[in-house]
Order: sequence, then C-alpha cells, then structure tokens
Amino acid sequence: MERYICIHGHFYQPPRENPWLEDVELQDSAYPYHDWNERITAECYAPNAASSILDVDGRIVDIVNIYSKISFNFGPTLLSWMEKHKPGVYQAILEADKLSREHFSGHGSALAQIYNHMIMPLANKRDKYTQVIWGLRDFQSRFGRDAEGMWLPETAVNTKTLEVLVELGIKFTILAPRQAQKMKRMESHAWKDMGNGEIDPTTPYLCRLPSGRSICIFFYDGPISQDLAFGGLLENGENFATRLLSAFTENRDWPQLVHIATDGETYGHHHFKGDMALAYCLYHIESKNLAKITNYGEYLEKHPPKFEAEIKENTSWSCIHGIERWKNNCGCCSGSHPGWTQEWRTPLRATMNALRDKLAAIYEAEAGKYFKDPWVTRNAYIEIILNRKENAVRSFIEKQTITAPTKEEITKILKLLEIQRNAMLMYTSCGWFFDEISGIETVQIIKYAARAIHLAEEISDSAIETEYRALLKNIKSNVPKYENGDRIYELFVMPSKIDLFHVCAHYAISSLFEDIREKAPSYCYSVTTEKYEQRYAGRVKLALGKMHIVSTITWEEVETVFAALHLGDHNVNGGVKCFTTEQELLHMFQEIGNIFDRGEISEVIRLMNNYFGAHSYSLWHLFTDRKRMILDQILQSTMKEIEVSFRMIYKNNYSLLNFLHYLQTPPPRPLFLTAEYTVNRDLINIFSLEEEMNLEKLENLINEAKRWSFAIDKNATGFAANVWINSHMERLRKKPSDISLVEEIDAVIKLLNSLSVKLDLWEAQNIYFHIGKNIYHTMKEKSLTEDPRFRRWEEAFKKLGYYLGVKVS
Repeated sequence: MERYICIHGHFYQPPRENPWLEDVELQDSAYPYHDWNERITAECYAPNAASSILDVDGRIVDIVNIYSKISFNFGPTLLSWMEKHKPGVYQAILEADKLSREHFSGHGSALAQIYNHMIMPLANKRDKYTQVIWGLRDFQSRFGRDAEGMWLPETAVNTKTLEVLVELGIKFTILAPRQAQKMKRMESHAWKDMGNGEIDPTTPYLCRLPSGRSICIFFYDGPISQDLAFGGLLENGENFATRLLSAFTENRDWPQLVHIATDGETYGHHHFKGDMALAYCLYHIESKNLAKITNYGEYLEKHPPKFEAEIKENTSWSCIHGIERWKNNCGCCSGSHPGWTQEWRTPLRATMNALRDKLAAIYEAEAGKYFKDPWVTRNAYIEIILNRKENAVRSFIEKQTITAPTKEEITKILKLLEIQRNAMLMYTSCGWFFDEISGIETVQIIKYAARAIHLAEEISDSAIETEYRALLKNIKSNVPKYENGDRIYELFVMPSKIDLFHVCAHYAISSLFEDIREKAPSYCYSVTTEKYEQRYAGRVKLALGKMHIVSTITWEEVETVFAALHLGDHNVNGGVKCFTTEQELLHMFQEIGNIFDRGEISEVIRLMNNYFGAHSYSLWHLFTDRKRMILDQILQSTMKEIEVSFRMIYKNNYSLLNFLHYLQTPPPRPLFLTAEYTVNRDLINIFSLEEEMNLEKLENLINEAKRWSFAIDKNATGFAANVWINSHMERLRKKPSDISLVEEIDAVIKLLNSLSVKLDLWEAQNIYFHIGKNIYHTMKEKSLTEDPRFRRWEEAFKKLGYYLGVKVS
C-alpha cells in the first residue's frame, strides 16, 4: 500500500503597519528586536529557510530549505513586509516553491491565502470576492504561477465561501476534521454522519456545491496536529516521524495520505528549534524510505478523490462553537485572564459592519463618477498595491476610468480605493481572537478603521468619526483605566494619525538632530527639502526651511515652510504652514533668524507661534522610531554620567568588594548594583568595538560576572554578541583563509559558552557550513604539505565547527 506524508504550515502574522505610514513602528514587547515581524522572522521564518539536520552527536551535517519539502502558505501582508525588510528570507521562500515543483511532479508547495485573514463566512459577498481575488493575484505576482489551493483564515468556512473559491479557479482547501458534516464513497448513495473529527483524514474528499461545481477538501489529522502545536512532539525529530507513521493502517484500501496542519510559527517561534525537529523528521522518513513526502497538488493529481463529503456550515479550527470567537462572547479566549469577558466582540463587529456599509455608500457614490464599475475597480486595485510606481498607477487609472481625470481627481480616486483597502484590513481576524479590546491586535484594526474614516471625511462632509466613536463608547473594556472603546481610540489610535503637515514637522524637528538629504523617502512619503538653513547659539539650535511633501499612496502633496527650535534636552518647538510666496519665505527667514542671532529666544518662540498658529509641534509629534532614536541621543549624556559615576564607585570599592566576598558577606545592595551595571555595560560594549576583540578583557569580564554572581542581561549581551559573531563570520565568508579571524571567532564563542548567554548561531552556522562545503577539502589537502599555515587553518576551522555545532568532513 502506498504511503504519503504531507506537512502543512500556515505562516502568518497580522499586519502591524501604522496605516498612515505604511510601515511597522517600534514595538517594545518584541525586545531586543525592533518589532514582532522581525523577531518571529529571526526565530522561525529564516531558520526554516535554512534548517539544520543533526547527527547522533548533535552536530549539523546538512542544511535544508524546509519550505521546499512541505506544503505552506504565507499571508500576503506578511510577504509584503518581508519583501521590503527581509529580502533574503523572502527570496528563499519563493525559491522553495520552485524547488518543490522539481520534487513533486511540477506541483508547487505554496498555497495562496485570503488576502488579509478575514473570517470569510462573516464577510459580505463583495468582500469575499475581493479577498480571494487579491490573495490569488498577490500569489501569482510573487510565485510566478497560478495557485492550486487556498488557505482559509482559521479554516473558517461555509458553502458560499467555497463557491467563491471554485469560481475563481481554486482546486482544493484544507479543513479541520471536525468541520466535516458527513461523507460517503463516490459510488455509494448512503451518507454517513460524522461526529466531532471522526472523518478519515488520509484521503481527499470531493465537496459538491449547489452551483454544480465542486472542490476537493483535505481534512488534516487532528490529534497529531494538536500534539504538534501544544504537546512535546517537536522535542525529537525521530519521535515526530514515528508519530506520523503510526497513523497508517493496513485496513484502508487506498493510497494513504497522513497530513497535518498547524501554524507555521510552531516551528521555531512557539517551539524553540522546532524547525530542526521538522527537518530531521523529513530526513528520517525520506532516507529510510518509510513513506513518500508529497504535497497536496501532487497527491491529488495521482490519486483523485474516491469519497465525497459535506461540510458543517460556519465552522473553524480554533473555535469549538463554529465562528463565534469572531463575533460573540463564546468562551474561547487565551485563558490568561480568568475574570475577563469578551462581551466587547459583538458590539465591535456591529460597529465595524456599520462603518463598512457607510464607507461603501460613500465609495459607490463618489467612485461611480470616475469608474465604469467601482467594485470591479476595487478588485483590480491589487495591481497598484503590488506596484505603486507612477507609470503603473497611471496605466491602471487609464484602464479603469471613464474619462481622463485631472491631477486632483487622481488623488481623490486613490483615496477612494484606499478607503476600501483599509475597510477590509479592519476585518483582520486577530482583532477579535484575543481577550481584550485594548489588545495590540484589536487596536490595530481600529487604526485601519480610523484611517478609512480619515480619508472618507476628506472626500465627504459626513461626521463619520463622531458617529464611529459614539458606537465605540458603548463597548466596555475589561481594564478599568481604559473604560471603553472610545477611550482606547483616544489613547492608542489618535496618536497614530498624521497629515502632510505632520510629516513636514517630523522632518523639520529631525533635522535638528541629524543631517537630512535634499530628497529622501520617509515611510510612504517623498520629502524634498528645497531650502534649508541652521543657526546655533550654544546648545540652542534653529532650523528654517521649505519642503515639498508627496504621499506615494494617494499622490496628495503640499509645499510648506517650517521653523524648528531646539532649546536643549527634550525641549523642541516646531511650526509648519503652507508655502505662499518667496517673499514671505525670505521675510520669515530674516525676521526669525535675526532675533535668534540676538539671543532673544523667548521672542523667537512668540514669533513662531504667530507664524504657525495651530500647526505647532514638539518632540511628542515625531514618528515613534525617530522619537525613540532622538530621545536615546538626548539621554546619552545623562547615561554617560551615570555610567562614569557607577564605574568610579565600582573601581574605588573593588578591594572592599573582594574583602566582603572573602568573608562571604553580601555587599550593600547599592554597591552591588553599581558593580553589576558596570560589568553588564562593559560586556555589551566590548562587542560594539570595531577593532580587534580584546580577548583578555572579555575573559576578565566573564570571570567577574561569575565571581560576584551578577545577573547578566542575557538578551542584550546575547544580541550584541550575535551581531559581532555574524559580522565576523561574514568577513570570514569573504576571506575564508584568514587564520587569525577563525581563531578569534573560536575564542569568543568558547568564552561566551562559559557565560551561558543564549546565542542564535543560525546565521553563523550557515556561513560556516557553506565555507566547509566550498573550500574545506582544498585546505585539508594543502595541510598535508609542509606549509604549517594550512595545518593551523584546518585545526582552527574544525575547532570553530565544534563551537558552532557543525560537522565538516
């Protein structure tokens, strides 16, 4: 009997971009990484693109692109972020699909996904079509082929959703076993009702639809998938393989397919090094010929369905109540807040639905003036989302509009389409999944709603925000200080809202702390500095200028004049207004500049208030990343003073600390903390120095930390050490014969191992492995000559492999 195994990973993160900036801002909860996308990429997405297979001694013997061996889907919004910020990982994912076609009879392993993870049974008909069309077109543009299968967010399904999938060319989807209502053999007329997950998952099922069309459904193995996600199945790759193989039986008369589906983040983020367990599981099965690794497309071509199934309407894989988790207080939650309720879900869904319908009416009325069919145009808008270059936008508008629009009308058209994009993003499922309306995921979808409202109010005269916030006010938070949805809107959404003046103010204030280029991109804006000058008076600094700001999303633009004044520390005043004439600009430069030169700073502030009025800004108005960078810059002198003081206390009392240690007497807490802080700073700083590593100093610092039992900041030290190791390994990649560099990296990793700092050696291991593949044998042969340098290199390189856990032979 033929035996097949397929493992599916659903790789997805909710979109986290500030809707006004179109980029992810700093997220402190992801420390030491910039944001959660970056952190999960480091822990999961990147390792799966180059995962290690270990031998019995736990050393790396091969590195494989796991994506090429499994079935997978990536959220389009996640891939969009990855293409921009992690292009190497992004390309490895695309390459994996090409490799999988070679492995699996021409069938790529990548599946498409509904565009922004909307719960499809809760979507209206128009949104269903747009979500599928956008998801398919995004997939096609990235992977260079049409998708065979499509992943439904949370596997949430109903018949209407399946009808849309099939109409748009999808052959199959994946569901949980409990989503099957009944099944039968093709040739039989007797249907069998399914209980909760009783359907046999080792074969595909044909689902006939009311339209006369049909779609294939793969119901994954529930128990194994559950154990993988929430149990200890990823602790050992061979045990994982054994569990998969145990699902086969001789009682079936068809080629069996054992397949599982989990969140892809299971392999590395939820389970540390889970990617390696997966890699070894697949290697073990393939190398011992225990089963054929396949993907859904290949299996379906070779073994068409012999059974039929009907689905349970309005069900999902993560809510035992169907799809209630995204609209009701059904009891499904994270479980980490026992006293909380999710009563907020129902009114939030109703509020979003009311807003969607209001925005749809505005869109239809206004877009109807320009487009042949506004909703067909919305479906086609994915082409611009994928390519916002000017020629692409103009070509799109030319095809879609009834008559050639003016420049102002193009901006209005783009705003209308952006209203609709944000109106769909506000339905991203994560907004309802968790426990509280003030959670980061729910705040994010409210931000999308606010962005859609912002654009709609610029186009229409409706007081949409007032109506929306009135509805939010009736939604109660579980957290007393947040009160209700409107208070959350005020605290977390309003600070994200910006306009073109705000962009200018951001650049103007930033220019006080760093050089700015004449023309530069800033998030989704193009900024051109047309006139600029700076003046100084001790610590006080003044910037005056003229800027041209253009949104790359809506093509909205403005010419502004600005003034920015830094009084020292965090005290900053800035003002922005529309540019009128060169004469007014010169007058402002002269008047404010002359008074500044006379040292009348209070008069400068008064003049700025007169010039700019309501459009005044401070450090508070900077975008999050730049604000944090400038605050760090401002705090540097303060932190330096603290460090100097602590270092002096540590140095002056070192002998006393020794004496107390000898007497086994705990030092006074303040004295201990100054010593601990100083050693931690030195450990982090030693890895930021560009010159050759001071190994003796590093060893002494580590010994000091151990001796006094200091609490080491393992996150910060490990992160700094990883950066140092990876940069030096990159140097080694470029100059692999550098013996001293190999020995230096050897020594550093050896010392760090004694400190028990958590190192992420994935990147270093990959570089080492490829150097070993490319030149190790050549260098080893040369080591047999009389030249001792080659023998020294071989010994050092093998030693480095030992510390990195990579075997060379």
